[in-house]
Amino acid sequence: MPKPRRARTALLAGALLVALVAPSAQAAEEVPIADPLPDPTPSRQALVLTEFATLPRSESVPPPTDARLKRWARITHLGEVPDRSGRLFVPDLNGILHFLDRTGASRPYLDVAAAVGPDFWSHQGLGSGLGAVAFHPAFARNGVFYTVHTEGRAALTTKVPDLPAPAGARLHSVVTQWTAADPRAGTFGGTRREVLRLGFANTYHTIQEIGFNPNAAPGSAEYGLLYIGAGDGAAGAGGTVPQDLAVPQGKILRIDPAGTDGPGGKYGVPPANPFARDPAGAATLGEIYAYGLRNPHRFSWDTGGRRQLLVGNVGEHRVEAVYEVRPGDNFGWSNREGPFVYRKADNPTCGVFPLPADDARYGYTYPVAAFDHTPRADRPCGDSGSALVGGFVQRGWQIPELHGVYVYAEGVGGRILASDVREMRRGGPPATTYQLPLVDGATGLPTTMRDLAGHSRVDLRFGTDRSGALYVLSKANGRIWKVTDVVTVP
Repeated sequence: MPKPRRARTALLAGALLVALVAPSAQAAEEVPIADPLPDPTPSRQALVLTEFATLPRSESVPPPTDARLKRWARITHLGEVPDRSGRLFVPDLNGILHFLDRTGASRPYLDVAAAVGPDFWSHQGLGSGLGAVAFHPAFARNGVFYTVHTEGRAALTTKVPDLPAPAGARLHSVVTQWTAADPRAGTFGGTRREVLRLGFANTYHTIQEIGFNPNAAPGSAEYGLLYIGAGDGAAGAGGTVPQDLAVPQGKILRIDPAGTDGPGGKYGVPPANPFARDPAGAATLGEIYAYGLRNPHRFSWDTGGRRQLLVGNVGEHRVEAVYEVRPGDNFGWSNREGPFVYRKADNPTCGVFPLPADDARYGYTYPVAAFDHTPRADRPCGDSGSALVGGFVQRGWQIPELHGVYVYAEGVGGRILASDVREMRRGGPPATTYQLPLVDGATGLPTTMRDLAGHSRVDLRFGTDRSGALYVLSKANGRIWKVTDVVTVP
């Protein structure tokens, strides 16, 4: 990777410092910041993307009316089954969990939509459907894995969320445990049980990510604990939901699926959770691990270095951010958007503002990497068409140029970004964000994700296997590419 542009980073740090200590800070707060963050720095290190697989065509039922959901196969992630079989798994929001071999050949493993029945919801809301899958690290022995899917229709009146939900919730996110009778089988056969059900005010910003800490050793207190990224249900802009410790929305939760002291005895609350024994009162949820998030869309752990947990948070109007997560962190939404003040009222341009001089007293945690986007001139408060997608820190040595690099993206347009994880430190300025050019592995020619996906809306996602290889996915057409090399381009 190119060396960071230290001058620009120093300039940003100085700008933030001035916002904190300048005598005229109160007056400056009334003026939105015209250009909050530097644009991504163009890199000369290009990723070579080689096509790996195309998943079977699937459709939502009923057919969606939103053009953004009219896709061939809405795949969201790729991972490796932790049983040393080499099998890869890919969930499709439309309801099918696929297994792939190392040649890219796929077969359906589990039809979640069919198992759930008519309440399964995938035709409305960009993240609705089969959102994520997490295999227990001991899957080879116990056959256990977890999924999260969304439900609507009769479920909204016949089933009750386990934790506080908004009145008139429009969607439920459901975490399910599946236990395979034969973990080696090519298709699922076994049992399932519901672990956790949450209600959300809208059909987006629900649960889209679950996962286990790959750094946790068997027998440790962290082993087998399930992390859950719960969005704010699109109820956080100018509201209190993400800051309210009595509700689960806008949070990262951590539960023990093998425990029994949670609602209905379906899961446990880890005693090491930061609010498990909170003296503030019984209303505080012990399941909360960190809070103040709008849409914690993807999270992952660095398996080397400082082994930190990193989460990508989709911004409201101006700032897309990556945070390092520690127990009890408050990332500020909806009082902060990235490292800036967010205001819902008296803000016709939907800009962000400098931090107040007494900001330290609020105790917010700010991004370790971030970028901004320019709003539309005719609709400054409308959808900017940008969304940060979290990725992975590369620790494999197959491609040395990527070692120690956090690869993430602006997912809608398909721009692949990167930051040096050594610069991604709490309390300092955000790390330099690089934009990586792309090369088509089949032709050796420069390309873009829009060209590869054949669509202006790429909806890019990432995946990785146990060796650390990086995969790039598109919800536009169910295609998967593997990063096979890094080359220098003009």
